[in-house]
Amino acid sequence: MTRVSRDFGNTMQRDAVPSVSADVSFVSNRFPHYRIGANNKIMEPKEGPEVPSMKDIVARETAKLIEQKKRLSVRDLASKFEKGLAAAAKLSEEARFKDAASLERHVLLKKLRDALESLRGRVAGRNKDDVEEAIAMVEALAVQLTKSEGDLIHEKSEVKKLANILKQASEDARKLVDEERSFARAEIENARAAVQRVEEALKEQERIAQTSGKQEMEDLRKEVQEARRIKMLHQPSKVMDMEHELRALRTQLAEKSMHSLQLQKELAMIKKLQENKSRLYVIDGSETLGSYLRITSCVDKAPDILKCSIQWYRVLPDGGKKELISGATKPFYAPEPFDVGRILQADIVSDDQTVSVTTAGPIDPAAGLGSYVEALVRKPETEFNVVITQMNGQDHPSNVVHTFHVGKMRIKLCKGRFTKAKENYSNSMQLCGVRGAGNAAPQALFWHVKKGQSLVLAFESERERNAAIMLARRFAFDCNIMLAGPGDRTPLGN
Repeated sequence: MTRVSRDFGNTMQRDAVPSVSADVSFVSNRFPHYRIGANNKIMEPKEGPEVPSMKDIVARETAKLIEQKKRLSVRDLASKFEKGLAAAAKLSEEARFKDAASLERHVLLKKLRDALESLRGRVAGRNKDDVEEAIAMVEALAVQLTKSEGDLIHEKSEVKKLANILKQASEDARKLVDEERSFARAEIENARAAVQRVEEALKEQERIAQTSGKQEMEDLRKEVQEARRIKMLHQPSKVMDMEHELRALRTQLAEKSMHSLQLQKELAMIKKLQENKSRLYVIDGSETLGSYLRITSCVDKAPDILKCSIQWYRVLPDGGKKELISGATKPFYAPEPFDVGRILQADIVSDDQTVSVTTAGPIDPAAGLGSYVEALVRKPETEFNVVITQMNGQDHPSNVVHTFHVGKMRIKLCKGRFTKAKENYSNSMQLCGVRGAGNAAPQALFWHVKKGQSLVLAFESERERNAAIMLARRFAFDCNIMLAGPGDRTPLGN
């Protein structure tokens, strides 16, 4: 028995499979490769690096914009928002293209499923099972495509929300830019108004200056005309004669002034001689700082001055209270800087009889000494060459030259590298001129360093001695200390 089997090969190729419509567009020229996983789930193979989803991209860009919002200016922020809005529009356009592609995929899958359904009714056996498996795969692919479309729709809504947010932000930024521009225009207008006011004020000031300058020029012209008129009234010869007469009068006045001063000196000398005839003692010497004063007798019957008790005083020119000069008990005395501007008086006691003699006037300062001391004050320390004549009340016969340093904070006496005496300014220190040392008194200085140590120093000249005293007292005064001699009560500011 012969088994007859029908050949469906050509029939399927010719009749069973309908032709695909020409209006279907394929994404690629080949059928995509799929792999069936567990539970008949279609899995797409990974062909390249994983591309982040549109939602992730939008979220990342939004975070960047929010982070940059605080440090961007209004104009930059508006520019960024406009760029973001353009990006959102681009994303929306891409989403639209994806919708179109998705629609084409749905049409393609539907037509493919219809073709497979029509094919399933015409085949039998193993081919029918293959057709059913293909139909299952197409349905799974449609489900997967529907799910992808759902995600795409969600992303599309997120993109629309972001686009709306960016659009609103762009509008707000544009408003801010407009407000800032309006404020800037207002400031510019105010500045222009201020500049205009300043220009008007300058013009007004220039106009006033020109007016006043014209007035001053007119006044000056009038004064010049008046001067010319006065000059025309006086002849040059008369002016020269008047100048010669003035010079002659000045010369005569100077000669008469000199003659008057000479007469006054002669009169003072005559009066002094007449007074000395009635006095027993008189003070001889120049009444200036650096001089040497000595008490001498005027008549032969006067008691011997060396056998009398003597005490010197300082008296103010207005006849104020006398100030005792401690230690000044000799017939001779050398004025020191504290005596300048004061009258010196000496009381002579002999046989219970007291005779007072005074200088003719206050002690005058030494010429140029003040400027010399002021020049030394600018130095931190000044050195003077001295010789020690007494030490602790005992004579010191050595003539070795020492260096007397007067500084801003202390005084010291050195011999070469060795320091013999050094002490800071204090209330216990005493410094003054020697009060009774013969002819050497104007050049000698008494220095009480501290308890149990005192020195008498001889300087090279009277000027050096007085400068050292004044300089030391000046530095001590800067330290709020009065540096004086024994028993002196001179005020601190004197």
